[in-house]
Amino acid sequence: MRGRVLVSAGVSCLTILFSLPTCAQREEASPAQSQKQRDKSDDSARAAEQSSSKDTRIDLSPPSDDQKNHPQSGAAVVDAEDAASDVQEMRPWDPHKAAKDVEVGDFYFKRKNYHAALERYKEALVYKPNDALANFRLAECLEKTGNPSEAVTHYQEYLKILPHGPLSADAQKALERLKASGATASSAAH
Repeated sequence: MRGRVLVSAGVSCLTILFSLPTCAQREEASPAQSQKQRDKSDDSARAAEQSSSKDTRIDLSPPSDDQKNHPQSGAAVVDAEDAASDVQEMRPWDPHKAAKDVEVGDFYFKRKNYHAALERYKEALVYKPNDALANFRLAECLEKTGNPSEAVTHYQEYLKILPHGPLSADAQKALERLKASGATASSAAH
């Protein structure tokens, strides 16, 4: 009896196995079905008058009621082209490069190569214009190289960015010192 059960179970398994489609038959049916589905979707898109992905025309014309809704828009475009002061220059923004330039500038500053340090701090400000540390270090270099008026500008810029920053006391002292020396220099010239 046990043998009959195993034989009938084996026959049942073989029957099920042979009734299933083979992998090749399933692969053949799948692309044909998907092609039919694509054809149906293409036909429905054409029927709905939807645009095709091959249509690359771009409509740049303004809406029909644009002049009524925005009467001064044409003047704004003309003014922007005429007034060069309204156009701002785009600059690269790279805070990592700015930090590296400050680091290299510090290297030169410690070796008393103030001109090389000055250039690196200026470059740091190109990549990150509101860098407080670069402004402070640039002011120190300008002071060392004999440009006190520019140094004052960058000390003030540091204080504008970080009024209570770690170097704000040093910046205040430097400003007082430079203003006092500027007052004595102007009185000596008279």
